[in-house]
Amino acid sequence: MENGGRGCHRCWGSLKKNLCLIATIGAVILGIVVGLLVREYASLSELHKQYFGFPGEILMRMLNMVVLPLIISSIITGAAALNLQALGSVGLRVVICYLSTTAIAVCLGITMVTAIRPGFPLDPDSGGGIGSAPEVTAATDAMLDLLRNMVPENLLGACFQQYKTRRKEADLPEAPAGDVSPTPVPVSIATLSWQNISHNYSTEGQNYSTEGQNYSTEGQNYSIEGQNYSIEGQYYDGTNIMGLIVFCLLFGLTIGRMGERGRVLVEFFNALNEATMKIVQIVMWYMPFGIVFLIAVRIVEVETWDMVQKLGLFMVTVLSGYAALADWPSMPASFCHCCTWRL
Repeated sequence: MENGGRGCHRCWGSLKKNLCLIATIGAVILGIVVGLLVREYASLSELHKQYFGFPGEILMRMLNMVVLPLIISSIITGAAALNLQALGSVGLRVVICYLSTTAIAVCLGITMVTAIRPGFPLDPDSGGGIGSAPEVTAATDAMLDLLRNMVPENLLGACFQQYKTRRKEADLPEAPAGDVSPTPVPVSIATLSWQNISHNYSTEGQNYSTEGQNYSTEGQNYSIEGQNYSIEGQYYDGTNIMGLIVFCLLFGLTIGRMGERGRVLVEFFNALNEATMKIVQIVMWYMPFGIVFLIAVRIVEVETWDMVQKLGLFMVTVLSGYAALADWPSMPASFCHCCTWRL
């Protein structure tokens, strides 16, 4: 009897400890059931669908509300408590481990997507973004945008905007009719090529001259494989997480090395971190209720079951990747043991 009482008490303690997780899993299942029932036995208008998904909208707003305070306070608090000497001794190992695991994860993700192909076959009539013109992008622009976002111009603007480079098709100004000898111009963005044009070309100032007549353009024009593009930088809605992380990391390291003068700021951000975590706990207890309506309204809004099939394949792809990485922590130890045994 005593052992049975201890077992029940231990089981109840485990359930109480993981009650939020169990409630979240149950909310996912309940949301699917409610969505299928409403879709089958009720006909909701667009206005009623918005009302039906209102609790889920509140959940998303609550999560977005606590993201910034949580990131800022936790990173500054953790960076202020770092020991720079210890950080320097293990920094190289951390970087190597991070790069290796990232490379493995990328290769595994590409393999899973190529094998399972979630989202295919794509129905052209389903409006899956085929009708819109694809945006012209380049790996160089994406890398430069990443570096730009790491150093935001305005910290307040970084909370709700991020920088992105766009390329628009642009036509070079036509030269007047005349006897002009062609001049070879080197053009290099993604590929190296030589093109013969009937006027002189200058990237500095964007001036085009032909027999003393000048033409100017507002943007920078480049030619890639026969197409002219104008590069423009714009700000889009979305939190610049990378820029905030870099600034908070530097700020935390700085106040951590200021000694007593930075103690006030360290204690302030410690208190902010604790207060934010308490708010996050409140949001976590509301999460099961919001998830029910968040999933249910998405099922009601689905027009064709092809999207559900694609979502299922996506979930299979993600879970397969997680399953392949489940034994990853023991792989380095097994590899080292194998190498030691061979030696």
